[in-house]
Amino acid sequence: MREHPFITNIIYILIVFFILCNIFDVTEGIFRAKQTWMKDIKTRQRHYGIAASDVNDDGHIDWIVAGFDGPNFVLKYDFKAKRLINIAVRNSPYAAIMDEPGQAIGVAACDIDGDGKEEIYVLNTNKAFAGLSPYSDKLFKWRNGSYVDLYSDPINRNISAKNYAGRSVACIDRTGRGRYSFIITAYANDKHGKFAMIEMDIGHRDNYVRTGNIVLVDVAEKVGIAKATGGRGVVVGPILGNNGRSDIFFGNENSPWLKLSGDNFLFKNLGNGSFADVAVKLNLADGYSNARGVALGDFDENGWIDIVVGNWNGHHRLYLQDKDTGRFRNIANTQFDNPSLVRTVMVADFNNDGQTDIFFNHFCSRDGAPVNNRLTTISKFGSGIRQNVGDAGMASEPYGCGTGGSYADLDEDGTLDMILSHADSFADPSTSPLTVFRASSSKWNRWVRVAPKTVYGGPARGALVTLNFPNGRQLSQVIDGGSGYLCQMEPIAHFGLGSAFPNSLFVRWPDGRTYTKRLNRFELNQVHTIDWGWSVYSAPT
Repeated sequence: MREHPFITNIIYILIVFFILCNIFDVTEGIFRAKQTWMKDIKTRQRHYGIAASDVNDDGHIDWIVAGFDGPNFVLKYDFKAKRLINIAVRNSPYAAIMDEPGQAIGVAACDIDGDGKEEIYVLNTNKAFAGLSPYSDKLFKWRNGSYVDLYSDPINRNISAKNYAGRSVACIDRTGRGRYSFIITAYANDKHGKFAMIEMDIGHRDNYVRTGNIVLVDVAEKVGIAKATGGRGVVVGPILGNNGRSDIFFGNENSPWLKLSGDNFLFKNLGNGSFADVAVKLNLADGYSNARGVALGDFDENGWIDIVVGNWNGHHRLYLQDKDTGRFRNIANTQFDNPSLVRTVMVADFNNDGQTDIFFNHFCSRDGAPVNNRLTTISKFGSGIRQNVGDAGMASEPYGCGTGGSYADLDEDGTLDMILSHADSFADPSTSPLTVFRASSSKWNRWVRVAPKTVYGGPARGALVTLNFPNGRQLSQVIDGGSGYLCQMEPIAHFGLGSAFPNSLFVRWPDGRTYTKRLNRFELNQVHTIDWGWSVYSAPT
């Protein structure tokens, strides 16, 4: 029978279309749900912050989820069952993390005592919008085979910051010694609630790291960050260069009790572990906006850190840092700037195409109208950048009432997984399940993951990682100490490469030490763990 050329051409077109759909998943947008991962886990309660850390010390990243009106979760990927399991259950070594009486909203993890294992800070806001809460935060440490709350130890019970009505928590190695402090953004009223910085009191005679008995101290006044305002998001990293030293950016709003404008703060690390606010000088104060989610990135690929700020139902900011002046310039275009109910901001290359994605997780509209989560893809264009509207696919969640989110490569397949939390659905406040997504990616897209370690073997949060390419291109990321809003991402720099080949990687630790490694094509699609001992010290400038 004679073949009709028109039908043959249509068949060829359909075959090509389905092949492209299979490769690029163009029919679904960038994210697709992985709800089989949540099988048998009952998460229908309100959730807020999420952090990524290795909770059970098995070498794999887990998600810690703030439960608010129910228990907190620790979600671990089961490689055999190919789904998540909750290990924070009664009669387990992780039972304390559940903390069912607490109304948790923020969470972060880092190593405060130098034992190589991260402690977990959980912000509780029981019956307190501002000032002091009647129920304290929790600071969980592994001790004698299970997690315990350090704030419950008699020697730590008088730290007033544990009862601040906090909003976000993040980690900083302020002196570059490999021991971290927890930064708490308090929401102040006219009497209580300054920003706090909780760390181990190194000089105290009752510290016994080997037994896990840690004396805590709030050094916020000493180091110069004890401000009172409507604290919201916080992010940490070598924002101003400073030879790797970690700076702190706070996204704030006006506290109605304080009658202030709500300026953001950028605390520059002065090199001795103390800080000075330079936000006004560097054009970051933005005093009449109400910040929520904040995140770092190098969007123009020049090796200098830039800042994203999602403002609550206000104009969003995409600040690029000028290498010559150090000042920041907002270059958000109309689509990016467009006001929305943003909560969490995440920056990553989710589909490994070599371009940076910015994901806005949105809260729901008071009138019940749909509010889609927003995806923007950043691409380098000459000396500037392009801000391209993306399709978030199934992660759009128009009725999701998003309150938090985090990403990590939990199943270790080289593509990031993302989890979103929800709360306060107007249809049914008790129906707020967690949702999990994976980005669609071409199987030909390459990737590199870099995990710097501290001198103690813990995750080097705040370290800067840069990939260099033969054509002079640079991709840089900061190992996350806390970002988004109430949240924290995995302590690994994940680089999508598309079809490009980097020729070296560079790491700078918060103490100024550096390490450079040549890369060949056989070292792509791998995780590179970089120990502190391989590094070379660079004198501070």
